[in-house]
Amino acid sequence: MIKRKRQREHGKIKLSRWFQDFKKGDKVAVVRELSAQPKFPKQLQGRSGVIECKRGDSYLVKIKDLNKEKTYIIHPVHLKKLK
Repeated sequence: MIKRKRQREHGKIKLSRWFQDFKKGDKVAVVRELSAQPKFPKQLQGRSGVIECKRGDSYLVKIKDLNKEKTYIIHPVHLKKLK
Protein backbone atom coordinates (compact mmCIF):
# COMPACT_ATOMS: atom_id res chain seq x y z
CA MET A 1 0.00 0.00 0.00
CA ILE A 2 1.30 3.43 -0.91
CA LYS A 3 1.86 5.63 2.13
CA ARG A 4 4.12 8.30 0.70
CA LYS A 5 5.63 9.42 -2.57
CA ARG A 6 9.24 9.05 -3.56
CA GLN A 7 11.37 12.18 -3.29
CA ARG A 8 11.38 12.84 -7.05
CA GLU A 9 7.56 12.67 -7.27
CA HIS A 10 6.81 15.31 -4.61
CA GLY A 11 5.13 18.53 -5.65
CA LYS A 12 2.62 19.35 -8.36
CA ILE A 13 0.52 16.75 -10.10
CA LYS A 14 1.43 16.29 -13.77
CA LEU A 15 -1.20 17.91 -15.97
CA SER A 16 -0.99 15.03 -18.44
CA ARG A 17 -2.24 12.69 -15.69
CA TRP A 18 -4.98 15.14 -14.69
CA PHE A 19 -6.40 15.52 -18.23
CA GLN A 20 -5.83 12.02 -19.67
CA ASP A 21 -8.63 10.59 -21.82
CA PHE A 22 -10.00 7.06 -21.88
CA LYS A 23 -12.45 5.34 -24.21
CA LYS A 24 -15.25 2.94 -23.37
CA GLY A 25 -13.83 -0.54 -22.83
CA ASP A 26 -10.29 0.57 -21.89
CA LYS A 27 -8.68 -1.44 -19.12
CA VAL A 28 -7.30 0.68 -16.29
CA ALA A 29 -5.55 0.19 -12.97
CA VAL A 30 -6.40 2.27 -9.92
CA VAL A 31 -3.31 4.04 -8.57
CA ARG A 32 -3.99 6.55 -5.79
CA GLU A 33 -2.56 10.03 -6.28
CA LEU A 34 -1.73 11.04 -2.73
CA SER A 35 -1.53 14.78 -3.38
CA ALA A 36 -5.00 15.03 -4.97
CA GLN A 37 -7.93 16.15 -2.81
CA PRO A 38 -10.26 14.58 -1.76
CA LYS A 39 -8.39 11.50 -0.63
CA PHE A 40 -9.15 8.16 -2.27
CA PRO A 41 -10.27 4.89 -0.62
CA LYS A 42 -7.36 2.56 0.21
CA GLN A 43 -9.35 -0.57 -0.64
CA LEU A 44 -9.31 0.24 -4.37
CA GLN A 45 -5.54 0.75 -4.61
CA GLY A 46 -4.03 -1.70 -7.10
CA ARG A 47 -7.31 -3.01 -8.51
CA SER A 48 -8.04 -3.08 -12.21
CA GLY A 49 -11.27 -2.53 -14.07
CA VAL A 50 -12.95 -1.47 -17.30
CA ILE A 51 -14.14 2.02 -18.28
CA GLU A 52 -17.91 2.15 -18.81
CA CYS A 53 -18.45 5.81 -19.66
CA LYS A 54 -17.49 9.37 -18.77
CA ARG A 55 -19.46 11.30 -16.17
CA GLY A 56 -18.45 14.94 -15.92
CA ASP A 57 -14.67 15.06 -15.44
CA SER A 58 -14.57 11.54 -13.98
CA TYR A 59 -15.09 8.04 -15.33
CA LEU A 60 -17.36 5.17 -14.35
CA VAL A 61 -15.10 2.19 -13.73
CA LYS A 62 -16.47 -1.34 -13.34
CA ILE A 63 -14.33 -3.30 -10.85
CA LYS A 64 -14.90 -6.93 -9.91
CA ASP A 65 -14.93 -7.40 -6.11
CA LEU A 66 -14.84 -11.15 -5.40
CA ASN A 67 -17.95 -12.34 -7.29
CA LYS A 68 -19.75 -9.00 -7.61
CA GLU A 69 -19.16 -6.27 -10.15
CA LYS A 70 -19.17 -2.81 -8.62
CA THR A 71 -19.16 0.57 -10.34
CA TYR A 72 -17.07 3.46 -9.01
CA ILE A 73 -16.77 7.06 -10.14
CA ILE A 74 -13.04 7.83 -10.29
CA HIS A 75 -11.16 10.93 -11.42
CA PRO A 76 -8.58 10.24 -14.17
CA VAL A 77 -5.67 11.36 -11.97
CA HIS A 78 -6.15 8.09 -10.05
CA LEU A 79 -6.23 5.89 -13.19
CA LYS A 80 -3.45 4.31 -15.24
CA LYS A 81 -4.12 2.70 -18.62
CA LEU A 82 -3.23 -0.99 -19.01
CA LYS A 83 -2.13 -2.50 -22.31
